Formats: sequence, structure tokens, C-alpha cells
Amino acid sequence: MDYVKAFVVGGILCIIAQILIDKCKLTPARILVLYVIAGTALTVLGLYKPLVEFAGCGATIPLTGFGYCLAEGAKRGVEEFGAVGILTGGLTGAAGGITAAVVAGLIVALIFKPREK
Repeated sequence: MDYVKAFVVGGILCIIAQILIDKCKLTPARILVLYVIAGTALTVLGLYKPLVEFAGCGATIPLTGFGYCLAEGAKRGVEEFGAVGILTGGLTGAAGGITAAVVAGLIVALIFKPREK
């Protein structure tokens, strides 16, 4: 049942993004930023954590989950280091994901050659 919950919630987030792409004049990059900000804002308001507890990876893997990760890291950073934790906590909380993205990007860049369309 956990897989079904993750699939449904992740699918709904993707459907919302696709509707925004199709019906609005927003670029995909702006929608991505909107999703990160939405995840952060919903976490600050206490609304995203119940969704994460319900859907697991269906809520943490999309970009809203990245915003959630940044906000949770900032909260922990403030608890540990005070005001400096606002700046360092988000990056500490998301360091694993950021590192994985950079390493994967480097590997792909080394293996494949770009070409013009």
C-alpha cells in the first residue's frame, strides 16, 4: 500500500506541474522554482510533513520535497547554531542530494558529448 500512496501523491504533483506547463505562460524553470518554494512554504506552515509521513518518497522525491528538505535542515540548523543555522542548515540537510546531482552530472558530462540540434 505504501507504493500506491507514493505513486498517487507523486503523480498528483506531476499532474499539477503538467497543467501549469500546458495552461499557464510559465516556463518550466519557473515552475521548478515555484515547486521548491511551495515545498519550503508548506513545510514552514506545518502542512508538508503530514504529506511526507503519508506518502513517503511520493512527497520527498519531487522538487517540493527538495524545498521540504531545505526547510527542515534550516530548522535543525537554527536549533543547533542559532541565526547562522538559517544559512547553513538548509545546505547541510540537502547535502546528500546536492552531491548526488553534481556527481551524476559530472559522470554524464564525461561519458557523453554534447551536440547541436
